[in-house]
Amino acid sequence: MPPGELLPRLERILVAAQRAIREVPPAHLNMKSPDRDRTVRSLGYHVFRLSAGFPDGMESGGFPEAWLLEEPPPEADGAALARYGESVRCRIVEWSRHDGWCDGVVETYSGPQTAHQLLERTTWHAAQHLRQLYAFLERMGVSPEDPLGEADFEGLPIPKEVWS
Repeated sequence: MPPGELLPRLERILVAAQRAIREVPPAHLNMKSPDRDRTVRSLGYHVFRLSAGFPDGMESGGFPEAWLLEEPPPEADGAALARYGESVRCRIVEWSRHDGWCDGVVETYSGPQTAHQLLERTTWHAAQHLRQLYAFLERMGVSPEDPLGEADFEGLPIPKEVWS
């Protein structure tokens, strides 16, 4: 999928993640999946932090794994996480206005990736975690407002299983 298609897809995913994390009842922000050690709060933050890694990596030429392991402040609620997500989304949009915004190579923790490859990975990685946020909301008895559907994920190399 070309960068011009990936970018609006990533934007929709981030906006949907903002909606989803705002819907998490405060009492459930520390909920964990039975087979994972990541809280809903951390998962919500992770969606946005990994996405910020695209412009950060493009700017610095590197993408260390440590960025993916960062944690949110323990007091961050859904609204604070959604505001962070909005700042990340705006930063990505701003980055895309640069000439050659998706050119070059970034040294990642798993080896060099072209900017296009990094954008694709960012998009499907965020999409997979959005699906997990939806699964958490379902476990909480919350119906997500205006959730993305299968058509929104079509063409992205995400696992069939939500918790793979």
